[in-house]
Amino acid sequence: MKVGFVSITGLPNVGKSTLLNSILGEKLAIVSRKPQTTRNIIRGIKNLPDAQLIFLDTPGIYMGDTVLNKAMLRNALSAMRDADVIIHMIEPGRAPIASEVESREQHVIKELRKTHSQHLLAINKVDTLKDKKLLLPLMEKFHSSGLYKSVIPISALRNEGLDLLLSSVIELCPEGERLFPEDMMTGEPERFFVQEIVREKIIESTYQEIPYACAVVVESFEERSAQNLVSIYAVIYVEKASQKGIVIGKGGAMLKRTGTRARKEIESLLGKRVYLDLRVKVREGWSNDLNSIKEFGYF
Repeated sequence: MKVGFVSITGLPNVGKSTLLNSILGEKLAIVSRKPQTTRNIIRGIKNLPDAQLIFLDTPGIYMGDTVLNKAMLRNALSAMRDADVIIHMIEPGRAPIASEVESREQHVIKELRKTHSQHLLAINKVDTLKDKKLLLPLMEKFHSSGLYKSVIPISALRNEGLDLLLSSVIELCPEGERLFPEDMMTGEPERFFVQEIVREKIIESTYQEIPYACAVVVESFEERSAQNLVSIYAVIYVEKASQKGIVIGKGGAMLKRTGTRARKEIESLLGKRVYLDLRVKVREGWSNDLNSIKEFGYF
């Protein structure tokens, strides 16, 4: 059978997490229209009769100045180096002509050329492309580069072109034995997904700098089997006192709403009742502090 690690890479907000969720048929990665939502490498396992594919959803490749941005770039490049196959995702709507695409993607392409992986190009969101005539020259431009085994138009949101993408991935993967049990869908612990769900609800409810300034850490995760209950204590870290006030909201309304929405999704994930206690703390300049980055699990 075919077994391989498959890195999903590209610029921020091109639909990498949506692709992972669509391939697996389950929501593993949080999704937002705000760039840089994904901070960690998220492993999703696709089990098929003739293949086991370990997908690595990665942070968008972005040359930011903060320690957090540098850690995210490090995570993305690490996943590329370790992959058997790399799916490079682009979005045609961002660049109507090939030269513009090339200039925006040049750093990703430079990193791709450093790897020994097999490369596929997935042109995502083709359903949103108003002028379909632009697609063919774009495909020809990238195919003629010699970097990609195939160039495949897809819509991750609408599940269009994913069968062809999957079959192309399987063809390029090496033969081997399963690395994970057939019923296993991810290698990430439950605490990780709890943190991500809470962060997603904050991103959905806030604006401006808040999504980029918050981190969530589960400090206590206690299962009470007799009560079919999981008791979770989590801390939301922000960088300024003013941000703390926004996350909490007037009379605690924002924090309560965030907790309620997160708790419902966590209960669905765990299949148990959940008691969720959220607190907000200020850690000034955490996104530019290596010790904090490590503590929060981003390095």
